[in-house]
Amino acid sequence: MSTIRQQDLIDSIADSLQFISYYHPKDYIQALGKAYEREESLAAKDAIAQILTNSRMCAEGHRPICQDTGIVTCFVRVGMNVRWDDASMSVTDMINEGVRRAYNNPDNKLRASILSDPAGARKNTKDNTPAVIHYEIVPGDTIEVDIAAKGGGSENKTKFVMLNPSDSIVDWVIKTVPQMGAGWCPPGMLGIGIGGTAEKAMVMAKEALMEEIDIQELIARGAQNRAEELRIELYEKVNALGIGAQGLGGLTTVLDVKIKDCPTHAASLPVAMIPNCAATRHVHFILDGSGPAQLEAPRLEDWPAVTWTPSAQARRVDLNSVTREDVASWKPGETLLLNGKLLTGRDAAHKRMTDMLNQGEALPVDFTNRFIYYVGPVDPVRDEVVGPAGPTTATRMDKFTRQMLADTGLLGMVGKSERGPIAISAIKDHKAVYLMAVGGAAYLVSKAIKASRVVAFADLGMEAIYEFDVVDMPVTVAVDSGGTSVHETGPKEWQARIGKIPVVQG
Repeated sequence: MSTIRQQDLIDSIADSLQFISYYHPKDYIQALGKAYEREESLAAKDAIAQILTNSRMCAEGHRPICQDTGIVTCFVRVGMNVRWDDASMSVTDMINEGVRRAYNNPDNKLRASILSDPAGARKNTKDNTPAVIHYEIVPGDTIEVDIAAKGGGSENKTKFVMLNPSDSIVDWVIKTVPQMGAGWCPPGMLGIGIGGTAEKAMVMAKEALMEEIDIQELIARGAQNRAEELRIELYEKVNALGIGAQGLGGLTTVLDVKIKDCPTHAASLPVAMIPNCAATRHVHFILDGSGPAQLEAPRLEDWPAVTWTPSAQARRVDLNSVTREDVASWKPGETLLLNGKLLTGRDAAHKRMTDMLNQGEALPVDFTNRFIYYVGPVDPVRDEVVGPAGPTTATRMDKFTRQMLADTGLLGMVGKSERGPIAISAIKDHKAVYLMAVGGAAYLVSKAIKASRVVAFADLGMEAIYEFDVVDMPVTVAVDSGGTSVHETGPKEWQARIGKIPVVQG
């Protein structure tokens, strides 16, 4: 029998969420470092260097790895002998109080991104509550917690299928992963749940992502059951797709594939797949009545000796004077360093702007020959100009792109990962350009922002339109003015180079 103090659980949840906002798990850091050493694609290697540099900077500065500080997911195993002598709250309320305190910590305020009334008003809860909590009542005297913060970029790429019992799980995964695009910010992990029912498969896929990266050890000792055989096969075949870091084409797309399974109905084969992004954030702790969780931080020497610096070949661009003729000279895959004034705007701002245009109203900001950055930054603390400000998934803005290019004079866009066909077509027709910043490098990117002010739609909070003054902000030409996309050409090139999976044309 053990007695768990209410405050100990609240403090442990709050401390854990602060901890994972700025510390990658040690196993992820080391696996990514080895991937960096192996990587032969220059674009992918540069992206991994940015992710590793950002990771170390966040550990030193205690600021978020990613601007999307995620939705909180908890797996809680409560021992049947646990007592709560001083509890005035339910366990769920304790966990949510811990979330509330973590996200409103003034020294490292995290971005609130949870919306209530999801199919209606979509009103921000302001403190990232409620968490999504899964309970299990187990024998014992302890409370065991796995806690994660999952960003929308990876969560939104979740896939589920109800296969026939005779269907191939491997075939489905290999067909599906390329359809996910790169908005989930590879290199990361895949969590796969097999069996049970539809909702059980999803929960298992999520829980599998909490496990330690150990695929190389598994390959070395050999598989001992079918699930381990699947892990190895999927790890090798997913990487053979050549998607690479940030979808730029390369040798490493996943650092591990995790599988949990469960008995299922004879007529069913439910399979769920959830990716973890480059901002992998989770931690495990146990409470036994002796006080709050003691979390062991990685040491700085645990990070590989990788420090990103701009390539000598990178082209510096003055955003204040750039012309359409300049843009036409930029090549797919080229590295640019942006300088000058950069506007921002995400989903809500785009929706409001297109509504205004459709009603014949003038926009509050002139976009003529300007660039827009798809970002919702973290609030600044202390002497910061802006908090971590990495790009958001650009495909969400695809449906607005043609109108923005046609009606505002917009010259280019900056975002995360690929653009879809409707956006690429609009970019080509208007001789515009799309530039990609590295997802998973939010703090590094924010250091290029030297001034920030809200210029429109202040009521939208982090979705407002800001104007940034940037100095040497690193980006890659992802879609050039002729409509060539590196997210289409890069993976095909590297899939062909790897040569284990036939390249499908078209």
